[in-house]
Amino acid sequence: MLRKLATVVVLAGAVAVPAAAPASPTHAKVMLRSTSLGRVLVDARGHTLYLFEADRIAKSACYGQCAAVWPPYLTAGSPVAGPGVKAGLLRTAKRRDGKLQLVYAGHPLYFFSGDARAGQVKGEDIEHFGGSWYVVGAAGKKIEPAPAPAGGTTTTPGYGGGYGP
Repeated sequence: MLRKLATVVVLAGAVAVPAAAPASPTHAKVMLRSTSLGRVLVDARGHTLYLFEADRIAKSACYGQCAAVWPPYLTAGSPVAGPGVKAGLLRTAKRRDGKLQLVYAGHPLYFFSGDARAGQVKGEDIEHFGGSWYVVGAAGKKIEPAPAPAGGTTTTPGYGGGYGP
């Protein structure tokens, strides 16, 4: 189930601006980390990386206000693949402003400004800026949250609500 995210929060007439992404490292590193969603791609600080389904192969669709909430993972040089990350799937693509964004298996990579600590996955399964956002696994595919159990939330045998023949 997708969640929708409000773009800007206004408090007492002031606009809350999300935290910026870290400065572009010379050789940005992509690693794997265990999270509540399984093993996902992260940067060297352990911050989760996301894909945006509105992107086209290696071409970002996230600029302006979108990039303020979902900062692209930028680098000044060739990216480095950590253990378990497939180096052959990791490359860069030039953004409209000329900066280099990391791309994994054709997906430009982003941070979520709502993830304050390493290992957080608060941006998972959000519909925002015209597309859905997901964490990325080592195979380069989105990782979706596990579906809710079918048949409601009752797990006690013998209790079905008392309806029926």
